[in-house]
Amino acid sequence: MNEKRLTAANLVSAIDSLNKNVGYNYVNNSNKNTVWITHVERPEGPIKIKRNGREISISKKAIWRIADALSTQEPVNVDRIFGASYNFRSALEALLAHTPEIYWCKLQRIQPGLDKSEVVEGHKHIIWLPAHPHNKGVMQEYETDIVISEIPSNNVIYDALSFPTIHNEINNIEIKRRHVQIQIALSAIGFQLGFRTWIARNDQGISYGNKKIADLDGIVHKIENEAMIGSFIGAVQAAMHIDCIWFKNGKLMPAVMEVEHSTGVRSGLTRMKRLQDELPAYSDTRWVIVAPDEDRDKVLKEANIEMFHKLKTQYFPYSAVEELYSLCMRRKLTNQSVNEAFLDCFMEKCVG
Repeated sequence: MNEKRLTAANLVSAIDSLNKNVGYNYVNNSNKNTVWITHVERPEGPIKIKRNGREISISKKAIWRIADALSTQEPVNVDRIFGASYNFRSALEALLAHTPEIYWCKLQRIQPGLDKSEVVEGHKHIIWLPAHPHNKGVMQEYETDIVISEIPSNNVIYDALSFPTIHNEINNIEIKRRHVQIQIALSAIGFQLGFRTWIARNDQGISYGNKKIADLDGIVHKIENEAMIGSFIGAVQAAMHIDCIWFKNGKLMPAVMEVEHSTGVRSGLTRMKRLQDELPAYSDTRWVIVAPDEDRDKVLKEANIEMFHKLKTQYFPYSAVEELYSLCMRRKLTNQSVNEAFLDCFMEKCVG
């Protein structure tokens, strides 16, 4: 687990390296039960454990969720990540705390008061410290003076979507729904930052709230009317089914984005490459794969295939899309308040 970013495979590997014939204590020492590892499915889970005589499973999705939350030297409250509905959260926390690169710690917490805030004893957290591993199979407390101010999370709420008949025939309508929600978020970010947004022609007839997507603020209705593309017949055809393209001032194309929730990453890269091949070289265009956080490794692997090198692909995870979307909506960010380099803070370069 010596990477700058953790993956589910890292966590599964670390837990799998623990002794399977030992019961592991909980971080909360008031819980006298122990956790036993019964089966680990490589590379990314699930992990089966036994506690109180009962076997439960920790899913691949849950493991990815904790992996995405852990960053070097940043304390994480496992209970807040999963919420009260997940009955394995303390057991997973316990196993992680017994792996060499993860410590447990107790932070001081700022508690708001009527007259003034005060610092009180906080909740237990885990923290990833890959540069300072401890002995495997034991829990190690990390002594710290870190104080945390727990701000409530900002939920991203989407209006209802209504699909034309043709979309209702797809195998999984929930996958399509998630795909379109991310397109909506991208178009809203673009509008806030002064961009006009092309949404794939097949998706413009979907209703969002009381409007068709085609009628949302800043949506491009005819891709062939865009000066940067309209002069190139091949580019017009290639752009028709691109999930999202941002245009600026009729002279710039800040990003071409493929949302890969339901289709393979390679198909999105292929569509973007086809468009790139039909256009002059626009050095300031970002070629972006937008995908779930747990698909990061797949995106990086596919983006580094030689035929796609010229794209210099960037990865825009769903969590970063919704973080930026929430920020744009709450703080009313505009192209006067932030520059385009700000966007790159939310994306990761796939090719070095």
